[in-house]
Amino acid sequence: MTDTFPAAKGHASIAPMEPLSPEEIARYQRHILLPEIGGAGQQKLKAARVLVIGAGGLGAPILQYLAAAGVGTLGISDDDRVSLSNLQRQVIHDSGTIGELKTESAAFAIARLNPHVRVIRFEERFSADSARRHLSGFDLVIDGSDNFDTRYTAADAAEAAQLPLVTGAVGRFDGSVTVLKPYETSTDGALNPTYRDLFPEKPPEGLIPVCAETGVIGALTGVIGTLMAMEAIKLITGTGEPLVGRLLLYDALSARFDTIRYKRRRARHSQSQSESQAS
Repeated sequence: MTDTFPAAKGHASIAPMEPLSPEEIARYQRHILLPEIGGAGQQKLKAARVLVIGAGGLGAPILQYLAAAGVGTLGISDDDRVSLSNLQRQVIHDSGTIGELKTESAAFAIARLNPHVRVIRFEERFSADSARRHLSGFDLVIDGSDNFDTRYTAADAAEAAQLPLVTGAVGRFDGSVTVLKPYETSTDGALNPTYRDLFPEKPPEGLIPVCAETGVIGALTGVIGTLMAMEAIKLITGTGEPLVGRLLLYDALSARFDTIRYKRRRARHSQSQSESQAS
């Protein structure tokens, strides 16, 4: 049974590994058949607690696919309500939920999809303050927000909490995805890059228009959001190679994917080493 907590103010510690019920084994059979996932990986998904920032264009497919995959606890942080113009891309909502809080609409959709998923609703805009209050209850953060202020805040908060962050963004016909684990080192011993190593500064206010002004193709958010859900599943189950230090770019008009590698900036890395030695 799905539990929903309006404006939850606290939550229990991360869930221990639990056996799968016969119904869950049948539900997740296609996962369990995969040697890379198996029963152990499905148990990891069941034990996982994932915070999704935003229940909009990116958040919709993220939440749907993680719920379908059997992620045990999904937190949703969003203060917005469903509007008619959202439905062209925010497919977790429908015409019957117009006017409802997006967290509420998404929670009911998840309950219909998978009753084994627990939903925790945070009916507030993600901020540094909310991060301090809530992140301790999660082991993975996914940023599906639509503005740079929230993206930088999410990246800083996840880094401080030492939680992996999957972050993505979309434009009119293009999108990007990457994974951040800046508190860990790569195979060469260097610290993994941060969000600011990829985007050093926020663009000036108004330089990059929002989709309400320029438009966005609805299916694009499905492509990027689904890729973000896939990265989350990889991180939870320890399968494959997450997009750490790699920015995946998608151009919908040319049906082309490209990958750009990026690293920790040398000055920042040296500074971190000096601080570590000093301490």
